[in-house]
Amino acid sequence: MPAVLGIDGGGTKTVCLLSDTTGRVLGRGEAGASNYQSVGGEAAYRSILESIREATKGHAVTVTGIALGLAGIGRPEDEAVVRDWVELLQNDDRISIAWALRLKGVCVCHDCAIALAGGLGREVGIATIAGTGSIVYGRNRFGQTARSSGWGYVLGDEGSGYDMARQGLQAVVRAFDGRSQPTALSEAFRSQLGLQEMRDLVELVYRRGWTPKDIAALAPIVDKIASQGDRIAEEIVDRSASELALATKTVAAQLFEGIEPFEIVTVGGLWHGTSALRQRFDRLVTDALPAASLVWPRHEPAYGAVLTALRALGKR
Repeated sequence: MPAVLGIDGGGTKTVCLLSDTTGRVLGRGEAGASNYQSVGGEAAYRSILESIREATKGHAVTVTGIALGLAGIGRPEDEAVVRDWVELLQNDDRISIAWALRLKGVCVCHDCAIALAGGLGREVGIATIAGTGSIVYGRNRFGQTARSSGWGYVLGDEGSGYDMARQGLQAVVRAFDGRSQPTALSEAFRSQLGLQEMRDLVELVYRRGWTPKDIAALAPIVDKIASQGDRIAEEIVDRSASELALATKTVAAQLFEGIEPFEIVTVGGLWHGTSALRQRFDRLVTDALPAASLVWPRHEPAYGAVLTALRALGKR
């Protein structure tokens, strides 16, 4: 039976979906991270391989199309690396499926593109992604694309979980010094992290080598305290909403005319908090972009990769 593979590869995990040529999902596989910028090429290839093995287990299929939406794929040389992996996969005896790929049946793109395709069920619109990092990506009906933010935790990622948590930690140490007013974030972080005193943050953050992901994991605390009415935490959430709205409006201005209707899909864990981040974002965006509609994701990014592969093969 002819089939396609859709792969969503990120810095935490890799998801592969096996689908028939009508878009019906037949199998699913998960493995480790496949952002080769952070885990290296060998580990990334192994994660992709394992996710395909798990998704295709027990299925007698011939793969005619494959789409890989991977974090860290932003340059032509990155795409070339992944296309080499596809060649290797077809000759890897650890995968027990048949291959019948043609050039047009191999799609390599960054993970934002499949988040948009999966979130909306089509490729036209905007995806505003807010998780550990943040980025806004859009595509119009002419095939033109644009992006904003997504420069990583050092240069950008404003409105991300990392950015929100970092601001929360900074607010706590400023309050401890007396440089700003007290905030309920202090006790919340102290309890969550088991701190004897606030100076213990130095040992946690610096000496234990916390990663951006470790810091971003504290964003739900800021969200929770903001929902309880703490002014400092609310200001952080407001800034996050403003930064995400600014990036979204920047992309929209490049792709869509003022009266042309389009959808904005909000993707990522930060949107599911209790602080009304999404409602704040909605107000800022829809006031500026009256033709836009805000929606929740209709499908996961891996299914967006499936749709991308099917479209490349000429399937509706």
